[in-house]
Amino acid sequence: MKLILLGAPGAGKGTQSDFIKSALKVPVISTGNLLREAIALGTDLGKQAKAYMDGGNLVPDQLIIDLMKEKLQSSDCANGAILDGFPRTVAQAEALQSFSDVDIALSFEVPDEAIVHRMAGRRTCLKCHSVYHVENNPPKVEGVCDKCGEALTIRRDDNPDVVLQRLNVYHEQTEPVKHYYEQLGKLRSVEGVGEVEEIRDRIFAVLGLSV
Repeated sequence: MKLILLGAPGAGKGTQSDFIKSALKVPVISTGNLLREAIALGTDLGKQAKAYMDGGNLVPDQLIIDLMKEKLQSSDCANGAILDGFPRTVAQAEALQSFSDVDIALSFEVPDEAIVHRMAGRRTCLKCHSVYHVENNPPKVEGVCDKCGEALTIRRDDNPDVVLQRLNVYHEQTEPVKHYYEQLGKLRSVEGVGEVEEIRDRIFAVLGLSV
């Protein structure tokens, strides 16, 4: 199954993707991890991306698309994949559709005010990129990553003022992607407010998976 996770920053995509990954036995692909992997492997596309990033520039859309195409055609994704953070625009969605058929685009529906509250409690591990929340998904030891033992930090992106700006960008640029997949008959929506397990159960019901 090729599944796209749609939703505003902080809607819970990262947390829930772990559950879906375990159930489907397919990899989760985010643009950030995709870039890091390509650079670490030293691929041609990775070298191009590194040149942009080292120069403090945004990686162009077409390069991200080419990286995604390369990854989806790899043996890792033979049985499908979960895309988190891509596509971000209708142009990216159209490009993706040209080389890979998407089964379901799952949209996490969360009010903006809930997003701001949720992001304020988010903690991130800079080493292994695991994400926690002080209320909904706390680490076993406060301030310490369960997986690698590194200290957890508050990302600048999680500042309320920054969150509101990111939400504005999401509504303007990314929300239209929902309508694109709705027109293709592939959009499914799930309420993203509640306990982590409650949201997981709603998602599994929509996807026809067993808990």
